[in-house]
Amino acid sequence: LALASPAAGASILDLGAGAGEAVHLLRALGYDAEGLDLMPRCETVHHGDLLHTGLPEASWDAVISQCSFWVSGDVPGALRESFRILRPGGMLMLSDVEFDPLRPMAEAAGFHILYEEDMTSLWKDYYIEAIWRGDSLCCELPEKKCGYRLLIGRKDENNGSV
Repeated sequence: LALASPAAGASILDLGAGAGEAVHLLRALGYDAEGLDLMPRCETVHHGDLLHTGLPEASWDAVISQCSFWVSGDVPGALRESFRILRPGGMLMLSDVEFDPLRPMAEAAGFHILYEEDMTSLWKDYYIEAIWRGDSLCCELPEKKCGYRLLIGRKDENNGSV
């Protein structure tokens, strides 16, 4: 949030919101926040697909997503849908697993990248601890090197719809 600097009271949609922890935090900080997830687990998270939200074009000030775009199976599609629902000047705040570089995909969707950081070493520590606790989800992974990336992008005023 500090890197993206959404305006006070901005509307923020959490894509892949799960149990709504980020939505609750955003609301406590004064943002107008909602969540969307295939399996919502609280009243502030609505049922929906982040690839096809069904939301009006240019209807949100910001989109946040943590560890959901890759799981969708279509990272470029998730980026395009995020771009579509953001207002001009809207911010994408994304942290996710990365098997292919996120930046070129985000730029192809129309985002101007303001900040990115390789967070792989922190993610590895977190994941190893989760495995140790028995909290990790096992899944089939591509035969590629895995990383974890934090990316902040903006839908500039001159960016059109995708």
